[in-house]
Amino acid sequence: MGTLSPVSDPFAPAAAAGIHRMAIPTPFAVGRVNVYLIEDEPLTLVDSGPNSGSSLDELERQLAGLGHRLEDLELILITHQHIDHIGLAEILRARSGAELAAIDRLVPFIEGYRDAAAADDEFATSTMLRNGIPPEVVTALASVSSGFRAWGARADVTRTLTDGEALELRDRTLRVAFRPGHSPTDTVFHDEERRILIAADHLLAHISSNALMTRPMEGDDEPPRALVTYLESLRRTREMDVGLVLPGHGEPITDHRALIDSRLALHRRRADKIHELIAEAGPLTAYEVAQRLWGDIAVTQAFLTLSEVIGHTDILQGEGRVREVELGGVVRFEAILH
Repeated sequence: MGTLSPVSDPFAPAAAAGIHRMAIPTPFAVGRVNVYLIEDEPLTLVDSGPNSGSSLDELERQLAGLGHRLEDLELILITHQHIDHIGLAEILRARSGAELAAIDRLVPFIEGYRDAAAADDEFATSTMLRNGIPPEVVTALASVSSGFRAWGARADVTRTLTDGEALELRDRTLRVAFRPGHSPTDTVFHDEERRILIAADHLLAHISSNALMTRPMEGDDEPPRALVTYLESLRRTREMDVGLVLPGHGEPITDHRALIDSRLALHRRRADKIHELIAEAGPLTAYEVAQRLWGDIAVTQAFLTLSEVIGHTDILQGEGRVREVELGGVVRFEAILH
């Protein structure tokens, strides 16, 4: 495959600003993950790719193509807790001696990865059963999730970042912004002078980012309302002065406000559709709603689709349009008549 010319390469404006995209293979349906090398002092890598030999080989090969070795890295920034973004972080830190930096909310997860991943799986299992997913599907998905866990790995964070912090490099300043929703730890890095936002999975051009249900974070009593939180984060990002968004997957975004507006409208339509289904046929479990929306659901998609439905019922409950009713340990949703 030939190299794209600068004219046809959508990442050329970022490269001209010293930010180089490297597309690293993953075992997941979303495909390759974008990690970014910022040619500055310190030499900075944003995200790592998953924990696999082939991903590490590809990262080293692409670094060499940019005139660098893995050992040249001086700072590694992690955007969020998902395994395709953190998996190689400790290997890279140990081999290069680089600082490893992450926002404060992410540090307990990445440093306690094994226990955190197990707790996530337990939460997912109980949540799926509580929302009507058949036990045999839950068991199958738990097995898949356990197999995927090795693509992530714990890492020692040597620098803790905070929301709003200015991260000073020689030739640029990156503003750290906390944007939870897709995960509880999503972090974006804003080069305000160049109007470039390194956004990871907070905003993707080709697909709407999943707002995945997660267990309560340390210090929280209730699980976060992931989609409600995500939409609030999108609205904050919409107000940022950005000309180019560099995502965690796929191609750059050049009109973030138009894309965010389309995503907000998409979720409004979906919430209204789910309300209509519940009003017509309810009370329904979240799994029954998902089946009505998407038909037969693959085992590997069960938690994703459940998260999608629960996210929208969170919106509808906040609007006073549906309520939960629990019977025999299973939650159903019914419409509230006004």
